[in-house]
Amino acid sequence: MKEKHIVIVGGGIVGLATAYKLGRLFPSHRITVLEKESSVGRHQTGNNSGVLHCGLYYKPGSIKARLAVTGIREMVEFCQQHDISHEVCGKIVVAIDNTEVERLKALEKRGKENGLDGLKWLDQSAMREIEPHVGGVAALKVPQEGIVDYPQVAQKLVGEISAAGNQVLCGEKVTILQRRENQWLIQTLKNEYRADYIIGCAGLYSDRVSQLSGGTRNVRIIPFRGEYYEIKPERQKLVNHLIYPVPDPQFPFLGVHFTRLIHGGIEAGPNAVLAFSREGYRKTDINLADLVDASSFPGLWRFIAKYPKMTVDELRRSFSKRRFCESLQRLVPEIQMDDLVPGGAGVRAQAMSPEGTLIQDFELVEREGALHVLNAPSPAATASLAIGGEIAERVKRNLSQKR
Repeated sequence: MKEKHIVIVGGGIVGLATAYKLGRLFPSHRITVLEKESSVGRHQTGNNSGVLHCGLYYKPGSIKARLAVTGIREMVEFCQQHDISHEVCGKIVVAIDNTEVERLKALEKRGKENGLDGLKWLDQSAMREIEPHVGGVAALKVPQEGIVDYPQVAQKLVGEISAAGNQVLCGEKVTILQRRENQWLIQTLKNEYRADYIIGCAGLYSDRVSQLSGGTRNVRIIPFRGEYYEIKPERQKLVNHLIYPVPDPQFPFLGVHFTRLIHGGIEAGPNAVLAFSREGYRKTDINLADLVDASSFPGLWRFIAKYPKMTVDELRRSFSKRRFCESLQRLVPEIQMDDLVPGGAGVRAQAMSPEGTLIQDFELVEREGALHVLNAPSPAATASLAIGGEIAERVKRNLSQKR
């Protein structure tokens, strides 16, 4: 008999990585992952650009910065160990004009403070040796970054979890979480479970799962759709690796960029447009309950009031291929509208405060017998193994205190 039962709600890459790490730390405990979809990794895990992020952008000392730096190392090692498709190809961050050079230097300083090695400043000549078609006046080379097949990582994690004697159960949407005499009663649409400890890793539904377990929704998940174009095969020679802009501090997102895909092709995007459904991968996807939930949250209106131009511009760019192309031309001037074909889309699960501020750091909230991952935006996929390790250590501490 296993000593204790730990249940994880959510079978995305963070939930799976957490189960994997818990299984290694607690071989005598039973670990169960409950996933509402028919297979794992159906949302953020399977609908992102597949980039390995190394911790360049994040505030030094934050949980995100710490786990991004250790997480990319763990992820690359895991991929090497299990023969998962990946490539550490590096990226360049481009200053479009002289007004962005100081911001790029600040980014270089932040990356070094976060422990990144090998960052290299490139003048116009040097950057075009790497990317001959890139625009701009200077760039920062980030050698650690790369690309990976995250769905393949998720499937391998399922195999490792099962091999350790634990289980991942799909088609198990959790509807009730009740604390009863130091145990949790968990009901799904199909079955009933009992657990000594629960962990919420529900991504787009993390706030609602936390609320199910008795928490208050002080922050709200607001879905932002990220839409992509792909470059036609005959024009993919315009991009060799990963090309990113310098983030604008006035806006909370990175901006559109170019990404090589691990199985071939070049992706351009994403934008960041408010979605009308937490699973709103198309412009026409509207979920009335999600829409009411978001529009009744004061934080959303304060966010829009804070960033009215960005909100409107992103919406316009969503419906205008010309505007999207113009944004891309800032990085690669030769790109033309005819070079672009519609690609896929993802939905970011972004936590927002009542004041209208996007929560930037990873947010792990502990309560009696429970831990909830309330915010895990990019680079959560890259850092998933490190996040899982962090959660496992916190669970170990909490369980040991009860003895």
